[in-house]
Amino acid sequence: MRALVISGGGSKGAFAGGVAQYLLEEKNHNYDLLLGTSTGSLLIPHLALGKVDKIRNIYTNVSMDKIFDINPFLVKHKDHINTVSINHFNVFLQFIKGRRTFGESHRLRNYIAANFTKEEFNTLKASPTNVIVTVTNLSRNEVEYKSIKDFNYNEFCDWIWISCNYIPFMSLVNKNGFEYGDGGFSSLVPIREAIQRGAKEIDVVILETEVQTQARVIGKNPFSLMVDLFQTLLNQVEKHEITIGKLSAKNKDVKLNLYYTPIKLTDNALIFNKVSMKDWWHQGHEYAKNKSEIMSEIKEL
Repeated sequence: MRALVISGGGSKGAFAGGVAQYLLEEKNHNYDLLLGTSTGSLLIPHLALGKVDKIRNIYTNVSMDKIFDINPFLVKHKDHINTVSINHFNVFLQFIKGRRTFGESHRLRNYIAANFTKEEFNTLKASPTNVIVTVTNLSRNEVEYKSIKDFNYNEFCDWIWISCNYIPFMSLVNKNGFEYGDGGFSSLVPIREAIQRGAKEIDVVILETEVQTQARVIGKNPFSLMVDLFQTLLNQVEKHEITIGKLSAKNKDVKLNLYYTPIKLTDNALIFNKVSMKDWWHQGHEYAKNKSEIMSEIKEL
């Protein structure tokens, strides 16, 4: 059984799309199992259907207003650097309404339904391929994996959306009596889950560099500092899961093919810039191609 695992990473998901495109179209990899967390969960249904061009168009044309109905961010571009600050009006509006999050992302739920049709869902559910998204049950403080085989169309669209909700900047969702948020809080790179479900070779796209090559620019205001703090915590979760995944793979004799981003793509993955994301998609495709060629040369030696 072959699996594709795509980590969380917000707008950096465009890079993962480029990697997946190369693996599907050039290497002709056929996946029995696809697992995604956060941005990865948005990609995998379309990748499982082989609709690479469609998901590339979706990713490279997304914008902040298609995700947030209450956007907590103000993004300023100065000296080729994006600076994030708080949108005081929107955040104050949330407080007035008694909300527990700085922003709301119901538009993303609508965007998912508009681009992943019921017909596509039925086709995918009836196929032998299993598609699984990762969510965090905050009420129980545990990870949950939601398979397309177990839900109807609206329920599965909900789980995809929930997997992407980066709290406290996006919507907190109450479903089935529990409160849920971004899958990355509990399982950012679900390698171990793929192994437990029987995968013997796994292509893993990790939307961070393997080694930190430069010092991070820490936020200049409390709001951007909070974003940076959350990213630091998620990076630690990611490193832990990759380590556990590697150990599990070794014990179960599973082959792992790891695809990291070769360079740091952005300081804030909650900024969705069309131009940057088109470039990252291309970078992902070229990176996977170059890595494949290098591995082929090593095998020949």
